[in-house]
Amino acid sequence: MSDLANESRTRRTSAPRIAVLALASAVLIGGALGYYHYYLSRPIGSGPAGPSVPLEPFQKTWGDGPVVLLGLGDSVTAGYGASPGLSYVERLAKNPPDEFADMQGRSLAAVFPMLTLRNESVSGSTSIDCIESQIPRLSPFDANTRGVVVVTTGGNDLIHMYGRIPPREGAMYGATMEQAKPWIANFESRMHTILERITALFPGGCHIFLATIYDPTDGSADAPAAGLPQWPDGVAILAEYNRIIKACAEKYSNVHVVDMHEAFLGHGVHCARPWKPHYRSDDPHYWYYDNLEDPNDRGYDAIRRLFLMEMVEVYAQGTQRT
Repeated sequence: MSDLANESRTRRTSAPRIAVLALASAVLIGGALGYYHYYLSRPIGSGPAGPSVPLEPFQKTWGDGPVVLLGLGDSVTAGYGASPGLSYVERLAKNPPDEFADMQGRSLAAVFPMLTLRNESVSGSTSIDCIESQIPRLSPFDANTRGVVVVTTGGNDLIHMYGRIPPREGAMYGATMEQAKPWIANFESRMHTILERITALFPGGCHIFLATIYDPTDGSADAPAAGLPQWPDGVAILAEYNRIIKACAEKYSNVHVVDMHEAFLGHGVHCARPWKPHYRSDDPHYWYYDNLEDPNDRGYDAIRRLFLMEMVEVYAQGTQRT
């Protein structure tokens, strides 16, 4: 009887311990999974990304005669990281064979019968390079040719060289606002030069669609989450660059802003954190490529849609500034 009693007492003593251990294990596993989901994972998602684009504006031409779709700027326009045929510029020009159902028939080829594509953008280039090497390669187009020009520039001015070297103009990462002030002023001057020189390339007229610069930290300045050194003034300096892009565009009736910065907030390194201010519950996914600087295929889809929406406003609805 004593052996049975001892065994019963042992079982009664062990049961709570097992329950506590099981609960602790569940908490640890749940905590680890939660930490991974909210802090380490960057779910990409699948399917269309970005705003819906109406079909009706693409059911009639926006103009006859030769039209050049000209790409200038950095790796975003060059399509770095995109699958073949899925950069935003290529998708603007024509729909890929496996186009999403909601984008079929929505491309510049559908509205400009004599469209040609010329992409002079260069991965890794800065706004300095755009002036010094990209635009000088181009000769003026003939007076019968109109231009649809898409530009992404300035992002590499900021992110280069990732904190590996002391900040300088054209590679400002890590700069204080005080250090950056003269470089910001120079960027404003360059933007005016870029826009004026592009316009001069098209005596027959052109519209320039100029993108703002996105922020992979989702406005948080959490550069370490992106694998980069801390940059306390980074978000403020980026805001100055974007302010200049918008202000410069307002000076010219043929220049139109595509707000890539606003559209990409919530799709960066904090995309899976619902408590963050820019969380996108409708699409809580990462729109950037492995290198952080460039979009992935879904990001490029979103950019294509953003540009098309602005083009619809300009060409199909006649809301050009005067």
